[in-house]
Amino acid sequence: MSQHSELSPDTLSVALTEAGIAVEYTDGREVFYHGVPAKVEGSHTTAPGKEVHVLVTDPTETEGVLVYVNDRTTADEIMEGTGVGRVFVDDGEETTLFPGVSVAAGSYRVTVDADPDVARGRVFVFEEDEMGERSVEVVGE
Repeated sequence: MSQHSELSPDTLSVALTEAGIAVEYTDGREVFYHGVPAKVEGSHTTAPGKEVHVLVTDPTETEGVLVYVNDRTTADEIMEGTGVGRVFVDDGEETTLFPGVSVAAGSYRVTVDADPDVARGRVFVFEEDEMGERSVEVVGE
């Protein structure tokens, strides 16, 4: 049986490009989130049932931390060594990921509230499933 634990994130290398956002895991693998994220003010609520990843960059936009929210499909053995964090938020609950960034769960959706000034970087939300992916940047109000 696979284990699914909360994991603390490490600092990862980030590259913001015109085609999307690349994140290099600490084990050398890379993930690429396609497209230019749409900008939303203050918060973003995902569609129901999506895999949700939250990336917060540092002020230089070359490093950041990546956290999977409510990911129950990736085993601990796979995530360990990647530097990616993971949190679980129960329906109706909220937790702080980083100063200025919190996530709440409800009705199979995740809401990310962010104040980039407090977070001291840019805040991106990626939601995906087998049908496609969507990305947004949560900007100040």
